[in-house]
Amino acid sequence: MDIQTLRTPSYPIDAQFVERWSPRAFTLDPIDERTVLTILEAARWAPSSYNSQPWRFVYARRDTDHWDSFLSFLNDFNRSWAGRAAAIVVVMSKRTFRIPGKDEELSLPTHSFDAGAAWAFLALQASLIGWSAHALAGINSDHIRSKLSIPDDFSIEACVAVGRAGDAALLPHFLRAKEVPSDRRPLVDMAAEGRFVDGT
Repeated sequence: MDIQTLRTPSYPIDAQFVERWSPRAFTLDPIDERTVLTILEAARWAPSSYNSQPWRFVYARRDTDHWDSFLSFLNDFNRSWAGRAAAIVVVMSKRTFRIPGKDEELSLPTHSFDAGAAWAFLALQASLIGWSAHALAGINSDHIRSKLSIPDDFSIEACVAVGRAGDAALLPHFLRAKEVPSDRRPLVDMAAEGRFVDGT
């Protein structure tokens, strides 16, 4: 697949931003823990408000004792393909933070925004070392919170399936035609100097 013919940026950017995409078809290649931690290490270095670093990650690798529990966090649709992933990562964010030197917990309005930056770093690092990451919103947050004993001051943002990209034929029939990198809306539909634009 020639991604460059499917995705052409309007302005010059590094190729990694165009080449990274979120497949659903995964091989059954296993992932070792060091590789998972390398991917999460990149997420650790994301920017955040007040350097609060609100993101937290819990993960399971396929064929480990935790795998079936992590698959149960996904809705039926996502389980139909993510069972072939090498790992599933739960992404959370802390809704409060402490200013260094202070004891009081303050509200952190940017916790989800900051966790999104960490997810982007995670996804790019995975792509750079030959893995793919696909974020999933179709999850059971209440089940995740209960199973992992996540405190109430943490928001459960998403799950991420990580694996080696495979052939679309590995997918259920109804997903195969969708297994191509998606394009993006034109930049002029979402960015302008001094005025709001919305090209939807």
